[in-house]
Amino acid sequence: MNERVIRIVSFHDPVTRQAQSPDRERLISGKPQQTIANHFADESNQFFAGVWSSTRGKWRVRYTENEFCHLTSGRLIVIADSGERYEFAAGDSFVIPAGFAGTWEVVEDCSKLYAIFEPR
Repeated sequence: MNERVIRIVSFHDPVTRQAQSPDRERLISGKPQQTIANHFADESNQFFAGVWSSTRGKWRVRYTENEFCHLTSGRLIVIADSGERYEFAAGDSFVIPAGFAGTWEVVEDCSKLYAIFEPR
């Protein structure tokens, strides 16, 4: 019998961190430096979870994925192309659905826990 072992993924476990910045064509202001520590990806590569952080800046976003966010530090403002404005601070949780388009602005260096589902 070939039984697959299922293990709980702890965000305390060390993972490789990836540094990145928003694409130049999406950048509106600042020079945000971002770090992603992806702790989990399922076998289908549709579900991901980890920790993201960014320094101050503002950039355009267009979501193809559904993302749950829990801000653990800092402050940010998300503005939809339709004009709705959302402000979040450490301790806040929110979901950005696939299809959302607008801007993401880090006004105080921040960090978040994320869980992303990318529909096919």
